[in-house]
Amino acid sequence: MNPRKVNVCTTSWLKGGLLWVSLLAPICSAFDWSLPEWLPPPPVPKNNPMSNAKVALGQRLFFDANLSGVGYVSCSTCHLPSHGFAEQRVVAVGISGDFHRRNTQAIVNSAYMTSLTWSNPELTLFEEQAKIPLFGHGPVEMGTQHHEQKVLQYFQLHPLYPAMFDAAFGPQDEISFDHILKALAAFQRTLISYNSPFDRFRYEHQEHALSAQARRGMTLFYSQEIGCGNCHSGVHFSDATTQAGFHNTGLYNMDGHGAYPEIDQGLYEITHNPADQGKFRTPTLRNIALSAPYMHDGSIATLAEVIEHYAAGGRAALTGAPSPLRDARVQAFELSTSDKQALVTFLESLTDETFISSGQHTSPFR
Repeated sequence: MNPRKVNVCTTSWLKGGLLWVSLLAPICSAFDWSLPEWLPPPPVPKNNPMSNAKVALGQRLFFDANLSGVGYVSCSTCHLPSHGFAEQRVVAVGISGDFHRRNTQAIVNSAYMTSLTWSNPELTLFEEQAKIPLFGHGPVEMGTQHHEQKVLQYFQLHPLYPAMFDAAFGPQDEISFDHILKALAAFQRTLISYNSPFDRFRYEHQEHALSAQARRGMTLFYSQEIGCGNCHSGVHFSDATTQAGFHNTGLYNMDGHGAYPEIDQGLYEITHNPADQGKFRTPTLRNIALSAPYMHDGSIATLAEVIEHYAAGGRAALTGAPSPLRDARVQAFELSTSDKQALVTFLESLTDETFISSGQHTSPFR
């Protein structure tokens, strides 16, 4: 396994007898993505090049509750490493107790996605998306808005953060949210899972990495009859890495015409195109066994129930008529009990234990 590298320009200088690193100057080093040859690094915006110092800062910020308005909610409160950077709640709960309308989406391998939320194709960069949990108010999530100066003062007076910001961005008089957002984005781009049993079988050619039952489930997953791989495609198990990737899976049909609950209409809320009602972005299936419950609203509790939803041609068909707005690829199929278990076993083989336990992805405060 040969790591891929991306050039990052840095310079070093002495400060207080210690060697610091800056992005100001002309000495170039390489950022080590430590990815296998079969997986290219994700795209990185030119105005926020990767560096080890920036990633280390972003990791600390991601797990620091002092980034929130009243100091007890961090990014990791909802995006837990142990749950594939998702959480076990049906929907997220904000700092003031407000319930979000959506299930927390796992951010693993999101750096490769063409959009970063369940249904907004306009949010394509971590640097922009992070503003929503920090400063949004519909609902309030981290509640940083109106507490900006307090938060910045905390970082400015902290015994470690000023030096970390200097190392990541060069000497500066004041810490800014622009740099906070860029550091968080750099860390999130490193949340890449690639060492599951499936990966070792498929890409590293380790024949014994998958059990016979998981291989049977893999065959079913990619079969034309079931067609899971039509949308959950490619290395990242999502077609949203190469195209828009928004689909209506027939989860609801409340009026016989495909209506979804009024609280969440999906892509339609952005485009106002009636054909987009109930369309949501295809999530990755990597580490999917860790991130229950499922769907955009957390309304399906287990992987077995997810399979039943698709086997029916959409859950709406289980209690009434299938949605006329469902994607044409969502068609009913029949599975035996043993076939269902084989599919679940395959999905469980997408769990990357090394990713979950890596110190590079967990809290630095332990």
